[in-house]
Amino acid sequence: MGIQKITVHIDRQLLRRARQRTGQGVTATIRHGLELVAASEVYERLRALRGKVHFSIDPRSLREDRR
Repeated sequence: MGIQKITVHIDRQLLRRARQRTGQGVTATIRHGLELVAASEVYERLRALRGKVHFSIDPRSLREDRR
């Protein structure tokens, strides 16, 4: 994995709120945000499949062993 050091200008309130949410430091919080942005394409493709994927297994039959 290559690492690049960068300088960014970020709104202090936004960074504070993000750090509170992650409970981590600046670097980890920014890395987490970038990972979410990078993954957003996959999320969009999955949302596009909603209602279009048909399964051959009945969900009710899967739940029968829970009784």
